[in-house]
Amino acid sequence: MMSKKLKQPKKSKLLASFSLVVMGSGFVATIPFQGSFLGGLLQGGFEAGLVGGLADWFAVTALFRHPMGLPIPHTALLPKNRQRMTNALVSTLENDWLSKESIRNKIKQINFTEKILSVLEKEIYSDSIKKSAMSLAAQLISHINVEKITPYIEKEIKSSFHSIEMSTVLHTAINQILIHGYDEKALDFLLGKAEEWIRKGDTKIQLGNMAIRALDNIELDGFLQFALKSFQNLLNEEKLGSILQNILLSVVSRLRKVDDTNRKVLLLHIRTELKNIQNNKKLLEEIEKWKGQLIADWKPAEKINEILQNTQQKALAFVQDSEFIDSYLLPFSTRFLNNLKEDKEKITNIENWIQKQFSNLLEENHSKIGKLVQENLDKLDDETLIHMMENNIGKDLQWIRVNGAVCGFIIGIFLTVIKALIY
Repeated sequence: MMSKKLKQPKKSKLLASFSLVVMGSGFVATIPFQGSFLGGLLQGGFEAGLVGGLADWFAVTALFRHPMGLPIPHTALLPKNRQRMTNALVSTLENDWLSKESIRNKIKQINFTEKILSVLEKEIYSDSIKKSAMSLAAQLISHINVEKITPYIEKEIKSSFHSIEMSTVLHTAINQILIHGYDEKALDFLLGKAEEWIRKGDTKIQLGNMAIRALDNIELDGFLQFALKSFQNLLNEEKLGSILQNILLSVVSRLRKVDDTNRKVLLLHIRTELKNIQNNKKLLEEIEKWKGQLIADWKPAEKINEILQNTQQKALAFVQDSEFIDSYLLPFSTRFLNNLKEDKEKITNIENWIQKQFSNLLEENHSKIGKLVQENLDKLDDETLIHMMENNIGKDLQWIRVNGAVCGFIIGIFLTVIKALIY
């Protein structure tokens, strides 16, 4: 819909019409005075001015519409050639005024990186930036879906465990055992537990029972069988258990002494066996199989999800604390900006990247400039478009009408004087 402003006549148009009225009125008013020299002179001027004004009015009007509504050939030029003019305007905008090269050259004159860094340095400590940074960090953390991350983390953890070579683990563990003397400590621990068990009252009875059963199961011939039965009659379970208990305590006591020969031999045997484990392929295969089964049966998803949720809540509380902005984010951002400003190569790379993005956007969207102009022009009906042109470029055209009337008036007077001199 055409606005009232577009429909309002311009002063220049009123002035042009007024000049035409003046010339016409002057011509009519001087008709009775044609006999006098002055009257004829003025009538000639007004007549020529009227003709010039009417001619220019016709020419100017013919650009926009049919004069007086008459379908005179070669009039209403703009409505008839609207599409051609629109295409010419779009082509001029795209290829001349706003061509890709002109826009690209203009963009190249702008150092976006410096401008962005300058703005960041000025605004980084403002309250609005602080609030925005805090809000953005909180939103980023809140929008993390830990339930979707959990399966991925579980898979990666299990994959990491599967990739562990148990031979390497065993080698490292055995070296640490030997370096730190854990084998000797383990032996002392076992001897201590053994001594603790042997000293119990129940142990003596258990040892006696085991000894009696063992003797009963021994089968000997002749005299040896008689001697064994005689020995059994002399000792009961308690006495036999007490003897075995004292023997075992004596053995354990000697083994707990650092300088005991049997202890040294036992430790040497233990250490030798530990070293040989690394070369025991069958054992290693069993350990690998056990590891695989253990990992397959392991279901850490629930625990991982719980840990992630707790971590998310802690992170959210941390970024919502003002200390996060003042003590961590702002100092980090300041250091980052200062380091970036000093790194000329990085700034150049960033600027080249920004220029490249603008160039790509220009390449992809340049045609939309013409399309936008085309669409906006197509929305206007002929009457609205004509009024727009008349109100914007018609000012100079209306002055053509004024100048035509004035020049005609002057030329008319000049021609009247020449006629008077000749005749």
